[in-house]
Amino acid sequence: MKALRKTLDKIKPHFEKGGKLYMFNSLFGSVEVLFFVPDKVTNKGSHIRDGLDMKRTMITVWFALFPALLFGMYNIGLQYSLSSTATVSWLGNTLASEFTVLQMFLFGLVKFIPLFLVSFGVGLGVEIVFAKINGHAEVAEGYFVSGLLIPMIVPVDVPLWQLTLAVIFAVIIGKEVFGGTGMNILNPALVARAFLFFSYPKWMSGDSVWIEGLTKGQDIVDGFSGATPLALAAANDIGSMPSMMEMMIGTIPGSIGETSFIAIMLGAAILIFTGIGSWKIIVSTFAGGYAMALLLNIFAVNPYMELPAHYHLIMGGFAFGAVFMATDPVTGSQTEKGKWIYGLLIGILAVLIRVLNPAFPEGMMLAILFMNVFAPLIDHYVLEANIKKRLKRATSK
Repeated sequence: MKALRKTLDKIKPHFEKGGKLYMFNSLFGSVEVLFFVPDKVTNKGSHIRDGLDMKRTMITVWFALFPALLFGMYNIGLQYSLSSTATVSWLGNTLASEFTVLQMFLFGLVKFIPLFLVSFGVGLGVEIVFAKINGHAEVAEGYFVSGLLIPMIVPVDVPLWQLTLAVIFAVIIGKEVFGGTGMNILNPALVARAFLFFSYPKWMSGDSVWIEGLTKGQDIVDGFSGATPLALAAANDIGSMPSMMEMMIGTIPGSIGETSFIAIMLGAAILIFTGIGSWKIIVSTFAGGYAMALLLNIFAVNPYMELPAHYHLIMGGFAFGAVFMATDPVTGSQTEKGKWIYGLLIGILAVLIRVLNPAFPEGMMLAILFMNVFAPLIDHYVLEANIKKRLKRATSK
């Protein structure tokens, strides 16, 4: 790291005002803060500091995402091996149905990398342009998490040009128009997914788009549909749904990072242990979803409403959204009581949208975005209630 620090210090004057490469100073600053804590200090006034800066927060979230990401890569290869009889020459011309665990992971890794590169390359490119326009020396680290979240919540075979448009839309409309990192009211990763869902619904809600190769004319195993549990439930085809154990482990079709409940819970443990993610939001979101599902069970008039309540917590993006999206410290509630209300409403709305409007099978996305908008209102009323309570206490004395 010392050698890298010396190299950056040597070329830094070229990117400062008056240097030949000053027009690229935002790009240089972004690279520098990626590896080193900014060397700027406060010259006047008193400020409270702690040891947890934005970069360390982002790195912690990355580590929390790794269990779901690594399993997702393996599952890409697994689903392809279950669905296809085609051969993959770069893996030794092996029949897909005879993939080893390592070959499945490598297959998934190769398919995931382009999505990751597009998300990061396009997203950071837009961020750098806005940093230059606004006169900022570097790009805020916030996108380093969004850039990983976006490819984890989309189908593996989504066209890269569609992903490019979604990322551009998410960064500009979901973030920069509000003032950039820390000012946005909507989760940028979910804005990207919403853009894909409403602009290209065939690629986001179809039964057979979740498995690489299934729609590309390759040899498909007879009887293999590739339908996700949510798609089956929305069609009231409950009997064809995978077992609870399969959904817990994650060996089912679905978005890259959302299939394994166990891997997601490992990430939740990391976020809660480090204090990065609010356990109150996570617990209340699961509680709200479970309570709503139980209520629907009581008034069930179709198989979907009869689905056991705990199934909703492990299907689709519910767990992933509760752990990694709802807990976003920028777009979620900030007050302690507000976090309970915020999470409960997300869980209730997610299950309600899923069951009562099957046209939107992934209700979690819409529920979180909806509550992102109302989070400031929740905090406002929590604070107002606290003020009134204190005033009553003061006047009673």
